[in-house]
Amino acid sequence: MNNTRYITLKDGTQLPAIGQGTWNMGDDSARRAEEIEALQYGLELGMNVIDTAEMYGEGRSESLVGEAIQGRRDNVFLVSKVYPHNAGGERLVSSCENSLKRLGTDHLDLYLLHWRGQIPLHDTVEGMEKLVQQGKIRRWGVSNLDVEDMNALLSLPDGKNCATNQVLYHLGSRGIELDLLPWQEEHQMPIMAYSPLAQAGTLRRELLSHQALQDVAEQQGAHPFQIMLAWCIRSGNIMAIPKASSREHAESNAAAAAIELTSEQLDLLDRAFASPSHKVPLDMI
Repeated sequence: MNNTRYITLKDGTQLPAIGQGTWNMGDDSARRAEEIEALQYGLELGMNVIDTAEMYGEGRSESLVGEAIQGRRDNVFLVSKVYPHNAGGERLVSSCENSLKRLGTDHLDLYLLHWRGQIPLHDTVEGMEKLVQQGKIRRWGVSNLDVEDMNALLSLPDGKNCATNQVLYHLGSRGIELDLLPWQEEHQMPIMAYSPLAQAGTLRRELLSHQALQDVAEQQGAHPFQIMLAWCIRSGNIMAIPKASSREHAESNAAAAAIELTSEQLDLLDRAFASPSHKVPLDMI
């Protein structure tokens, strides 16, 4: 099975529209083997983007990913994120090198600022560009930045080199559709959507039980989670990075890339889960 949809980065790199998230993976040693197997199976199914961060389990997630991709590195588009308080100067270099060590690799395909902190964006961009020059990362981006922050970023020298912005986006959290998503599209900068399944529905408990989602799932012969993923990637400008901690979840996530929602089904979901009518603060978890 292969992903049937892709997003394209500004440099022309094509990536599957559904990748693999790893938040909370590596925290439970009893599940380590199952989680590693899930990531490896996800790679076999075409979900070759794996996203992690130094924050996740304070490095435990990166170590798990490193074990999972051993001998498979050439088949992985590897993403990690730096804490805001480490996102400048020697601390940025040190954080990157520590992530590389835990991941067992000599480079990251994408390195993200996890969220905006006190270190000036100018310092972060300068540091990221140096890491690119040193070959430690191939490209860089940001996470959890809203339009105002993105405008500030692009006003900087080399700010235009930002590859992506990773933000919370799912059927029950659509605030980015008002301004951030159009901004990203205008600047040819795809969104990476984290928690596209609303953390298995826990962020919005009414999601999975809603009749509209149940109806669309039944019409498609799919699970509601698969409908949520298919909805998330519908535009071609968004990559979803759901977590899968078992082979079954990985297979379900990968299969969602092949689901084509009809205009009637999209209208039904729009009526049930409408975008906000006015600007709202960027959702973050």
